[in-house]
Amino acid sequence: MTTKPDARSEILARVRGALAGTDVAPVQVPRGYRSRPERLDRSGLLTRFVERVEDYRAQVTRCAEADVIRTVASILPTGARVVLPPGLLWDVPGVADDGFTATDLDGYAAVVTAATVGIAETGTIVLTHGPGEGRRALSLVPDLHVCVVRADQVVADVPDAVRLLDAESYRGRPQTWISGPSATSDIELDRVEGVHGPRTLHVVLVS
Repeated sequence: MTTKPDARSEILARVRGALAGTDVAPVQVPRGYRSRPERLDRSGLLTRFVERVEDYRAQVTRCAEADVIRTVASILPTGARVVLPPGLLWDVPGVADDGFTATDLDGYAAVVTAATVGIAETGTIVLTHGPGEGRRALSLVPDLHVCVVRADQVVADVPDAVRLLDAESYRGRPQTWISGPSATSDIELDRVEGVHGPRTLHVVLVS
């Protein structure tokens, strides 16, 4: 009498056959998709970065280097308490971080930081928390994050950013990758912003 194999045995036998390469026909995977973004000149790269950042419901203001302080000041809410990381290059209004607790930081309406890199294809900014970028809590607790990104920090795509961040000067540092304001959705896909971090992200692109 032949015993029919149970479902478990049958599944395991098929897995073993697949791993041995004897039971599964080769799968042809189409490779005609674009594997890297089109190469753009500097102007096109910055335009794409702005478009992608805005796609995430973040705001972007472009300005010249000489106008950074005035531009940042115009973005900050009137009378708002602002915290600043040590080493920020621009003398914008605010209080320098002195190791504030999360509860202390919750009393600040905004934070102004620099960034290490911006990614045009994804509209992402990356902080490595060196001078001018502060510790991670600074960019997560206040409700408004104003981030200053220089045009020469914008790269085309994620592989370009990873290569840059693999430089020895960045190794061992924490990284925060930010694509728009903090947001989540419930089971009905209702979007809620500000749950895990700033409700508003405003990028100042300096070029």
